[in-house]
Amino acid sequence: MQVNRSLFDEVMVPNYAPSAVIPVKGLGSRVWDQTGREFIDFAGGIAVNCLGHCHPTLVSALKEQADKLWHLSNVMTNEPALIFAQKLVNATFAEKVYFANSGAEANEAALKLARRFAKNEFGDHKTQIIAFKQGFHGRTFFTVTVGGQPAYSDGFGPKPADIVHAEYNNLASLEALISDNTCAVMIEPLQGEGGIISPEPGFIEGVAALCKKYNALMIFDEVQSGVGRTGELYAYMGLGVVPDILTTAKALGGGFPIGAMLTTTAIAKHLVVGTHGSTYGGNPLACAVGIAAFDTVNTPEILNGVKQREQLFREGLRAINAKYDVFSDIRGKGLLIGAALNDKYQGKARDFMLAAADEGLMMLVAGYSVIRMTPSLVIPEADIAEGFKRLDKAVAKLVQA
Repeated sequence: MQVNRSLFDEVMVPNYAPSAVIPVKGLGSRVWDQTGREFIDFAGGIAVNCLGHCHPTLVSALKEQADKLWHLSNVMTNEPALIFAQKLVNATFAEKVYFANSGAEANEAALKLARRFAKNEFGDHKTQIIAFKQGFHGRTFFTVTVGGQPAYSDGFGPKPADIVHAEYNNLASLEALISDNTCAVMIEPLQGEGGIISPEPGFIEGVAALCKKYNALMIFDEVQSGVGRTGELYAYMGLGVVPDILTTAKALGGGFPIGAMLTTTAIAKHLVVGTHGSTYGGNPLACAVGIAAFDTVNTPEILNGVKQREQLFREGLRAINAKYDVFSDIRGKGLLIGAALNDKYQGKARDFMLAAADEGLMMLVAGYSVIRMTPSLVIPEADIAEGFKRLDKAVAKLVQA
């Protein structure tokens, strides 16, 4: 069977516009396409491949579990799910874990739990959810409405109600919206899709204080920022606050689909039997791989290595900017890095991404004017150096065009 990009147009729903490149093999932070062409991977599957491609520890865990047990419904539990949940509880503020398949599903569970908690504890009036403009929380209809980018939620009919949006890094904006009717505030501790926007000093603490004042739950969406991405196991650990609910996915399985919602016993008790569920949530294969990824990442060596690699990425971007003057700002934390394009190159982030791909470098965008890099947390320094050589060539061609 001939497999090429044109087959996508024939058989796939056209909601994606993938590149002509079809990767067939990955190892570490390098990827090869059907023709054998090599790419350096600064994208990491959008912050998913936290240990790169085909990491031997993850491959071994998957193969071992594949010979034991593949699937049970949640009519029964399983050992990998319980072991993984215990590890998450031991390593975080959480006392209870709910497993899902993705970040959107974890966020859906968090939002439903927040509404149910508020109804049971305070009454039917407490339904308002506040999120932030340019936020991103998934593509289910509930989560995409909570996400602060109307372009993703418009055009599908009536939206879920009682959802409003404040401005990120603007406490006055949040204070104007929050009230005793607010059941939850959902926030990314570092906005990803919205442009790699870090919280300003005092902002997250201010959000937490307002939530406490109005008995609103604070939900941290750490789908992209979690599992070592910022150099902390979870970003909240470096912000001086503790959320009521935290969602995690992407890197949680190192490339195998899994998500989770973490919370306390007092809040979790409101999702009683029958109130929510997932056929594949807590799947033994996913949890076995998740355990291997989590144990590998959750070490001082890996987390400190993220901070060291962050400096190499910043140095690489600064060097390119010194030569070509294309960036107005270098943003982010750990290995969630953004470079905002200056006025001359506004709206051209995709052009930079495509030019990089032509030179054998995979990277991402965050909106129209920010390039984004979310590589493996263990990307070798040699691959970082080679990747920036390729980016230099790409930027040179764009600037000279």
